[in-house]
Amino acid sequence: MTAVRRVLLPSPRSFCAGVERAIEIVERLLEQHGPPVYVRNQIVHNAQVVAGLEARGAVFVSELDEVPAGALVVFSAHGVAPAVEAEAARRGLDAVDATCPLVAKVHAEAKRAADAGDTVVLIGHDGHEEVVGTMGVAPAQTVLVETAADVAALRVADERRVTYLSQTTLAVTEVEAIAAALRDRFPHIRGQGAEDICYATSNRQAAVAAIVDEADLVLVVGSANSSNSNRLVELARTAGVASYLVETAAAVDPAWLDGAATVAVTAGASAPPRLVDEVVAMIAGLGPVEVVERAVAEETQEFLLPQRLRGT
Repeated sequence: MTAVRRVLLPSPRSFCAGVERAIEIVERLLEQHGPPVYVRNQIVHNAQVVAGLEARGAVFVSELDEVPAGALVVFSAHGVAPAVEAEAARRGLDAVDATCPLVAKVHAEAKRAADAGDTVVLIGHDGHEEVVGTMGVAPAQTVLVETAADVAALRVADERRVTYLSQTTLAVTEVEAIAAALRDRFPHIRGQGAEDICYATSNRQAAVAAIVDEADLVLVVGSANSSNSNRLVELARTAGVASYLVETAAAVDPAWLDGAATVAVTAGASAPPRLVDEVVAMIAGLGPVEVVERAVAEETQEFLLPQRLRGT
C-alpha cells in the first residue's frame, strides 16, 4: 500500500492586500483606457503576474524615458522616489501611484525624520526597488545598513539625531538583530523595531515558523526577485529543513520529494494563489496526499484604490 504524503498549507500565504490593490489598478486602467498602460518596473515581484498583464497590454519599463510624453504610467507597489514623481510631472505623464500604503507609510516616516533634522538609517537590501524609492525621499540624510556588521562603520552628523526605518519585506529576526546593534551604537536613536515590516510579510513568516518543525521539505512559490519569498526559504533552511523557491509547479524537482513524508507549500505575498494549487496538484500526481490547512492568522486588511478608480 502506498503511503499517503501529508501536504501542509501554512496560512496566510500568496497575495496580500497591497499586491491585490496594485494589480487591480493596472487591470482597471487597461479596462478604462485600453492598452498600452505603461508600468515603471514590475508592478509586483512575480513573473507570472507580469506576464499576465503584459498579455493584456501592460508595458513594463525600467525608466520613465521609455514612456512616450503624455502617456499613462503606473508606479509599482514598491514605491518611487519623489524625483521620479517630479520627472513624470515635468514630462506631462498621466501618473497613477500603485505604491503599497505600508511602503508609503515608511516614506512618510523618512520625510518626517529628515525634516526634523535626523539622519535616517534604512535597514534594507541594496538595490531593491523599495529601498531605492525610500532612500530617494531624503537622499542627503539617508544611509543604508544591510547587516548588523554594517552598523559599526556608520557615520552620522549628530549621534543624538538618528531615526531608523526598515524595508517592509525583510525577515523579522533580521531587522531585530540590526535594530539591536543600532540601539547599542546610538543610545538616543528613534525607531520601532520590526514594526515597519508589513503585516503580510510577518504573517507569512509566522505561518511557516509554526509548521516548519513538522515538515521534511518546504516549497515556497515565488519569483527569484521577491524579497519576502526569499525570506521564507531562508527561515525554513535556518530551521534545518530543506527548502526551495519555485516559480511554478514545473520548477519542482520530483527528486526533492523522495523520502519527504510531509511537504509544506506556501507562497510569497506577490504570488498568485493558483500557483500554490498547481504545486499541490503536481505533488498529488506523484501519489496519494492528505492536504492540511494550518492557519496562524486571518487577514482582513483592504486598501482603497486611488480616487479616480473607485466605483469603476
